[in-house]
Amino acid sequence: MAEKKIIAVMGATGAQGGGLARAILADNGSEFAVRAITRKPDSDMARRLADAGADVVVADMDDQDSLEKAFAGVYGAFCVTNFWEHFSARKEGEQATAMARATKQAGVEHVIWSTLEDTRLRIPLDDNRLPTLQGEYKVPHFDGKGAVDHVFESEAAPTTFLMAAFYWENFIYFGMGPRKGDDGNMVLAMPLGGVKLPGIAAEDIGKCAYGVFRRGTDMVRQRVGIAGEILSGAEMAAKFTTALGQRVNFYDVPFDDYRAMGFPGAEDLGNMFQYQAILGEEFLTSRNPELSRSLNPELLSFDSWLAANGKHIPLE
Repeated sequence: MAEKKIIAVMGATGAQGGGLARAILADNGSEFAVRAITRKPDSDMARRLADAGADVVVADMDDQDSLEKAFAGVYGAFCVTNFWEHFSARKEGEQATAMARATKQAGVEHVIWSTLEDTRLRIPLDDNRLPTLQGEYKVPHFDGKGAVDHVFESEAAPTTFLMAAFYWENFIYFGMGPRKGDDGNMVLAMPLGGVKLPGIAAEDIGKCAYGVFRRGTDMVRQRVGIAGEILSGAEMAAKFTTALGQRVNFYDVPFDDYRAMGFPGAEDLGNMFQYQAILGEEFLTSRNPELSRSLNPELLSFDSWLAANGKHIPLE
């Protein structure tokens, strides 16, 4: 039997990387093996991956030497950063740059970089439609990733650029699900500006990345935008109504009101939603459910995701 090609997975204990690692490990006939890269090899998630057959290796995104060692001998690498761990777009860019350069030094054959748009290319800093944040960004958790795409283009191993959509898990873990209003009725309140929202199950991001690796280096240099479904606020509310067994109405929150809510990341997310609204159809077409399903035949619709996860959504 031919020796399996190794995929090094950054963020293997997180949402995107974990989804990829589990997708590979669950495929008994896979041509790939998993090298799970983590700072915390003794964590419960790292132990579960090891028990499932992953090779767990310690490395740190802030240490390029450790990354080069972790990438040694691998065929592919999945590179992802976590803005929400530190809220610094600059730090995110530094970590991404270290990963990119490490893939080149290690001789990796195929990289997937989980990126997002640099919104400043469409909404410059002097464009007052969106407030400028942290002195140099419009949507920091987008811009910090998009700003280093050129590093992956010029200083990394051959790279495919993967762009995810809104995580439906935000309805569970980020407090964005329906809430009971003053009148006692359930309300899904989001700042969509009248446009639809591409969304996806977090686990499906990793499964789509696995589909990219299976297609091979033919997808190098391509930008691959993924989504499970593209829905309006009213459509999401109607699906919540069916899944939860109680009426859910949609309220389109004004962007300024959302930015003023005061929770960590409120301004960033308010700008993100407004950026999507400004781009409109252009943003929607950048995330393609049909392409996503071709990469991942198990891709969940919002109805399917709700059927599996609706009970976990806090409603109070």
